[in-house]
Amino acid sequence: MAHMTSPALTVGFDLDMTLIDSRPGIHACYQALSARTGTYIDCDLVVTRLGPPLEDELVHWFPAEDVAAVADLYREMYPTYAITGTLAMPGAREAVAAVRAVGGSTVVVTAKWEPSAKLHLEHLRIDADAVVGNLWAEQKAVALREHGASVYVGDHTGDVRGAHTADAYSVAVATGPCDAAELRAAGADVVLADLTEFPAWLEEYLR
Repeated sequence: MAHMTSPALTVGFDLDMTLIDSRPGIHACYQALSARTGTYIDCDLVVTRLGPPLEDELVHWFPAEDVAAVADLYREMYPTYAITGTLAMPGAREAVAAVRAVGGSTVVVTAKWEPSAKLHLEHLRIDADAVVGNLWAEQKAVALREHGASVYVGDHTGDVRGAHTADAYSVAVATGPCDAAELRAAGADVVLADLTEFPAWLEEYLR
């Protein structure tokens, strides 16, 4: 008789304000973009609403017909201005390591342009097994399903929707623009203060 084995655990993680605090780097990049284009951008405001795609932010500052070209310019400038100023969120490396310690794998699924996401993870030595960029909210379910993720961790209500669309368990961290009450109202299965609480939660979840 064949032995039944449980499928290996795969946990998805969002990037900005979940695994990394990209506010300093993004602030610097927007300041440089403002100087380059001669267009006023409230960079302090920009970094309070990270999560959605770049183009969703740029429409607040540039005519719609210019957004695609400005997005290309921003992405070209990003490695120069945004990578070294970005920090790992408290508990980020430990959260990824906790998944690996139980024989699981991790996939980072983010709205950020994928090459930039990979640069961040490499610079901060956060060792994910896979990285998928350019996906937001419900679109994230495509990558989560493809990688067999049963848990998705994120800081935004869009991440909660992405998890639910993929039929994954939604773990929210109140470290981004959405507070704990918003995340619960969006339907998060559990809300953690930050990723330092994730290893203990994972241990309990696997029981």
